[in-house]
Amino acid sequence: MARARDFGLVAGIMPPGIGNAITDVPGVQVGHVTLRQGKVNTGVTAIVPQPGNLFLNKLTAAVEVINGFGKSAGLMQVAELGTLETPILLTNTFGVGTCVNALIRHAISETPTIGRETSTVNAVVCECNDGPLSDIQAFAVTEANALHALETAGDTVVEGSVGAGTGMSCFGFKGGIGTASRRIGIEDRDCHLGVLVLANFGRAGDLVLPDGRRPDPHAAAQPEKGSIIVVLATDVPLDQRQLQRVCRRAGAGIARLGAFWGHGSGDVVLGFTTANRVPHVSAKDTIALSRLSESRIDDLFRAACESTEEAILNALCSATSVTGPDGTTRPLLADWLRGR
Repeated sequence: MARARDFGLVAGIMPPGIGNAITDVPGVQVGHVTLRQGKVNTGVTAIVPQPGNLFLNKLTAAVEVINGFGKSAGLMQVAELGTLETPILLTNTFGVGTCVNALIRHAISETPTIGRETSTVNAVVCECNDGPLSDIQAFAVTEANALHALETAGDTVVEGSVGAGTGMSCFGFKGGIGTASRRIGIEDRDCHLGVLVLANFGRAGDLVLPDGRRPDPHAAAQPEKGSIIVVLATDVPLDQRQLQRVCRRAGAGIARLGAFWGHGSGDVVLGFTTANRVPHVSAKDTIALSRLSESRIDDLFRAACESTEEAILNALCSATSVTGPDGTTRPLLADWLRGR
């Protein structure tokens, strides 16, 4: 699996984590289920933010909607309450409802009182449309697929044409799943900010690499109708307001590569910190939370920008060939970089 740095493409100046992945944030795990059969090229990607029962011990979270042409689930409550109480599933547009049901069943299996003796659960699912490279009307994603992605999540992140990224396109090339991270020193310890992207956006011909080159995918430019989901994780203590500000800077990483967030593009950033947990039920009237001094927040802003840019490049460089309905394909950026 080739990554951007294998081609000399480096985004920014900050040092990456040891794996240069979202899983450099301790406790974060990622799993995929990939579905490739006939006209179907789709799947599910699961991000498990922390081990244990997230409903009973929630994470501080935030959402930044850069352009809202999307059909995700659960983001409204995250924005309102500032907490995340389920893993995050990524899939195709018509798989959202199925994945919501899977997350609800998963949460009820851990906490049987949900919806009866306590509140309902806010399942978070984000999507991109893989229609050009997959028969989206096949409704191929099942609850079993979603649960398997959760159950098999681990510390190693496979990138490219896998999971939810199987049928995605980016700047006229084959897109998909990518990840990257940056290391940040906070009070004499190493913290991390990591990003995972589902890259399915950008007009053909608009891509600008960090070294200034503009690859030509030999594809006719179409109106911007794709999407990108950015999942941002950190172990730096932030409150919801700070976290949303950090999420907003992921947009700079997207723009650096040549995107302008067109009318038909759904561009969403969902962020969480593992440092501030919120109990579902508290015995006290107040909850103590810690937060970063804003004199240091520029480091997080730069990390979000650089990690997002490099994660997108990793998605492009790791992608493998996929043939969709009617023989539809996308060229590979890795081939262009190798001069093929």
